[in-house]
Amino acid sequence: MLQRRRMLQSAAAILAAPALVERVGAQQAFDWKQFKGQSLTISMTKSPRADVMQAHQKEFEALTGIKVESEQLPEQQQRPKMVLELSTGHPSFDVTHFSLHVSKRIVGQGKWLEDLRPYIANPALTPADWDFKDFSAPSIAAATQPDGRMDSLPLETDFWLVYYNKQLFADKGIAFPKTLDDMMKAAHALTDKSTGTYGFVGRGLRNANVPVWTSFLLGQNQATITADGTKLLTDTPEAIWAGEYYKTIMRECAPPGVVGFNWNESQTSFIQGKIGMWLDGVGFAPPLLDKTKSKIADHVGFGLMPAGPKGHHCPVFTDALGVAATSKAKGAAYLFCQWATNKAMLLNLVRAGGGASPRLSTYADPDLVKDSPFGKEWLSTLLESAKIAQLGLPEIIPVTEFRDTFGVALTDMIGGADVASSLKKATENFKPILEKSLKS
Repeated sequence: MLQRRRMLQSAAAILAAPALVERVGAQQAFDWKQFKGQSLTISMTKSPRADVMQAHQKEFEALTGIKVESEQLPEQQQRPKMVLELSTGHPSFDVTHFSLHVSKRIVGQGKWLEDLRPYIANPALTPADWDFKDFSAPSIAAATQPDGRMDSLPLETDFWLVYYNKQLFADKGIAFPKTLDDMMKAAHALTDKSTGTYGFVGRGLRNANVPVWTSFLLGQNQATITADGTKLLTDTPEAIWAGEYYKTIMRECAPPGVVGFNWNESQTSFIQGKIGMWLDGVGFAPPLLDKTKSKIADHVGFGLMPAGPKGHHCPVFTDALGVAATSKAKGAAYLFCQWATNKAMLLNLVRAGGGASPRLSTYADPDLVKDSPFGKEWLSTLLESAKIAQLGLPEIIPVTEFRDTFGVALTDMIGGADVASSLKKATENFKPILEKSLKS
């Protein structure tokens, strides 16, 4: 809760800044053609968010006269490529799409992205109806560095939820679980290996698997690190409990080969109709309801993350857009970022099932449920998730190394390794990495 309060306080300070809010609200006409003829290169992480931006890309080009070339790469490739290129001072892109929970602190330390506060406050660069005050406080806090620089714009807040197969639940007469204890019982009850049916699927692949473990850890009302970011909480009794939960549900209730699953393999497995529950981000819904791809398009349910023994939280991860500090087209690049995060585009994102919007106005749209194929249960789960969301990963510079180190431990657990000793070893291995990052 302390971490959440700090996020809210940080955002409140930004929102209260009169130089930013008043000037944004005082604009009149806006010239969308001011950078006509310029060209931009956009680096994107492969995701539903990138799909939505690319689907509407030509609209931006027609509006501004700016030529856009965009590329999606899988996150395992795009993330290190982005960091490497930014660190050289000669990135191949003007705008980067990235995950704040992975790269926020490292890009902030290097000051590789533009501080966007002057751009937001400039009426010549930001139209009045973009409405900075419409962004949720936690999303602004997430996009703001510890030194106060806002070097990205929040694009999507990805709450984790439980996708479930309503038909499998009905066949067994099981209700959707309200607690993690009920979830474990349901996963076992739904598992029938003789028919190739499994109660649960989630990420087992090293690095990608860590948020599944932290989802369970939040049920113990605990993060992986202290609020000041200096001490690991990864081998506590609560962390070990979450590790045991992860080990049991993945070993006993997940399909063979789950140790190699990321979100896409989990999604592919779920839509075949033999999986009871899949725990992952809200933005992966569209293929589930596509009857050309999914065998369970008529039976997909959306459920709130179950409560744990000590807390009821779901993890949240934020995507953002930033302008390379060395770009030769910064104005045009910012124009793309603020266009991609305007009210209409983020409503498009949610309607397409690409994730949750960081804008408050999105959920006041009267036609949102009517126009969306995902229905009331999906929207209700999304809104309820927003009330219980907590950071799913620590905001530290070596977060990739954190995920690698503890990802190995989790992978070993699926293979049968002892949980307590695995987490103790991972904690000891990561301590010097964290300590070194705190001195830099």
